[in-house]
Amino acid sequence: MVVELGAGTGPFTAEIQRRLAGRGRHLAIEIDPVLAQRLQHWHPRAEVIQRDVGELRQLLYARGIYQADVVISGLPWALFPLDTQQQLMADTAEVLSPAGAFTAFTYAHAVPLVAARRFRALLVESFEEVVISRTVWRNMPPAFVLHARRPRKKPVPSQ
Repeated sequence: MVVELGAGTGPFTAEIQRRLAGRGRHLAIEIDPVLAQRLQHWHPRAEVIQRDVGELRQLLYARGIYQADVVISGLPWALFPLDTQQQLMADTAEVLSPAGAFTAFTYAHAVPLVAARRFRALLVESFEEVVISRTVWRNMPPAFVLHARRPRKKPVPSQ
């Protein structure tokens, strides 16, 4: 079960579909109605949902999905305020299986932004392992990938 957040124009959607090769399930969430419609047309094997990722848990649960193996994000995390980052990360960690993986790409120019540093710290707090890829300088703008594995589940407060 692969969940894609912010599928956009679909470059990762295409790669996910290629790698799945008809196996598994791929849910792509995109808020923009035009992009969502195009994604569904170009990638009919993906389940494209035109909604806000802020509804992640509800969207998955409504489809009988209670755990994802992988969550891939194309969202602009460095542009989100702290409360949005925290809620989306909590929801992501909640829906991932214990051995699940979260992958996000980000741009090199965003590294010094406060919100980008806060996002990387949130990853370390939310996952047992976080690995940062090499910068891909041929990408415009230059980008790198953040890989996080094994979500740390928040303890349930005792009553």
